[in-house]
Amino acid sequence: MKNKKKVKAIILLSGGLDSGLAAKIVQKQGIDLVAVSFKSYFFSSRAAREQAEKLNIPIKIIDIAKEQFSLVKKPKHGYGTGLNPCLDCHGLMVKTAKQIMIEEDADFLVTGDVLNQRPFSQNRRALALIDKENGLEGLVLRPLSARLLEPTVAEKRGEIDRKSMYQISGKSRQKQIELSKEFKLKKYLTPAGGCLLTDPNFSQRLRDLIVRFPHPSATAINLLKVGRHFWQKEGLIVVGRNKKENKVINNLAEKGDVLVALVDIPGPTTLVRGKEKRLIKKAKKLTRRYANKVSEKEEVIYKVIYC
Repeated sequence: MKNKKKVKAIILLSGGLDSGLAAKIVQKQGIDLVAVSFKSYFFSSRAAREQAEKLNIPIKIIDIAKEQFSLVKKPKHGYGTGLNPCLDCHGLMVKTAKQIMIEEDADFLVTGDVLNQRPFSQNRRALALIDKENGLEGLVLRPLSARLLEPTVAEKRGEIDRKSMYQISGKSRQKQIELSKEFKLKKYLTPAGGCLLTDPNFSQRLRDLIVRFPHPSATAINLLKVGRHFWQKEGLIVVGRNKKENKVINNLAEKGDVLVALVDIPGPTTLVRGKEKRLIKKAKKLTRRYANKVSEKEEVIYKVIYC
């Protein structure tokens, strides 16, 4: 007689509180888990890696940078409060996780979704739409809100005890915080600690970039994360705000860029994207303005590097 196959599920793990709790809840049911996490231009997988290690779950990291950026430029379902196409991104992640589910011969997917926590992408209609568009109706378990949603296939088959699931809804995280103590889940990302696309300042920088360069390089996108940005008619000037940012700016300089700094005076590294003389002249003024302890009358020497 053949041994019965042990139930296995794929969990979308972000490193946040909700997905961490979802993992704990399903592990308690004796289900084998494999974690899937994602990285892109706008978020990293570091927190998910750390969380998976603590939960003793193997993890696969998938780079979705290019696919996600295409969604940012033209989302099927629109944006959230910033330049964040959350519903489309969520769908992309679930679609990718489905492929892992097939490869791993897993039985269903698990997410940390909480009904109505995010009005745009976690309402009842949005969750059902994501499942339907990806051919996963009945195959996505959302443990934190499962008892408020239709029973999944795993629940109907008896692989998951529905009574042990939860019925959390809304933006309040009080119940999750209580559960984190019960499940001894101590370290996790804060709600605002994930995707840069939800940050209004970053979103505006990205809009400015896309208007001028519809197909920017990866370094151009990463440059948006540091410094003070000054768009000019001739190009872009980025001024570092501290030693750490100066180092990042140096590393992100591309062929054709110009780097400006002061000689023997602490101050910013300034990147110039565009070689017009007026642009470099403006960059020198900005470098001086943001340097430490430089009087208006003091003579300074500039170091200019053509990359």
